Amino acid sequence: MLIVTQITSANASPATVVKVEPNSSTAPVGETFTINITLTDVQNLFGLEVTLYWNASILQMVSADVRLGVESHLDGVLHEPIFNQTTQEEGKYQIVATSTGHDTPSFSGSGNIVEITFKVIEAGSSQLNLETKLASKPPLGEGSSPIVHTTTDGFFSPETPQQPVWPYAVLLIVIGLVGTATATLMYRRRSKRV
Repeated sequence: MLIVTQITSANASPATVVKVEPNSSTAPVGETFTINITLTDVQNLFGLEVTLYWNASILQMVSADVRLGVESHLDGVLHEPIFNQTTQEEGKYQIVATSTGHDTPSFSGSGNIVEITFKVIEAGSSQLNLETKLASKPPLGEGSSPIVHTTTDGFFSPETPQQPVWPYAVLLIVIGLVGTATATLMYRRRSKRV
């Protein structure tokens, strides 16, 4: 007799995500703002490739603080020693990195990959688009396997200056006073004629 049962797991592991945080940023022209590219809930990470694209006519990259090597950056990802290469072009930033050495452990968990500061150089909106690849630690003598994950892009929109309410209130009061004065003068002129 063969008994078949279906087993379901109540403790399914969460999905791995690479994302821009915060998801939405604002700043006025001439000011700066900072985003993080973060990685959440990864298992057995040994290498990564992250490319961020933006509208270079609106945003200018000011700095990038790479957060690789948890031994040096407690909020980072990957274990040292690490080989990494970064490139920056107009509207594009890329980081490619891998832990090195057979004895170096893989990284599991969540952390920051890089913190990027932008300056707003022109009014307008810009997508902050990510393209990413993650790779697991390979068994000795074999190649890495890709790690399935999702990406969440970011968005920048210009900060809209708040219009003060008081000028409109003053304008309404002035219009009301002018209207009252005009009506009073007209009434007085009319009264004198009669």
